Amino acid sequence: MEPTIFPPDLVQAQRDWIRTYEALAQPHPPHSTALRRRLLELSAQIWWHPFFTATAGNAPAARTALRRLARSRGSWAS
Repeated sequence: MEPTIFPPDLVQAQRDWIRTYEALAQPHPPHSTALRRRLLELSAQIWWHPFFTATAGNAPAARTALRRLARSRGSWAS
């Protein structure tokens, strides 16, 4: 399988999703309602991104590759 090149905005949205999810997973997170809303917004942004329209037949594999790429670039402090 050849590597997939993802648009930068999609990778950033996935990185933000991971960061938000990890913040929400902490015990007693402050602003949990805002974090849940942000997670839903990012989920919709990623799910409906035009990139996945072009790769409809391979969307599950592309979504997995996106998550792996976002985690590998994981400087969560930024």
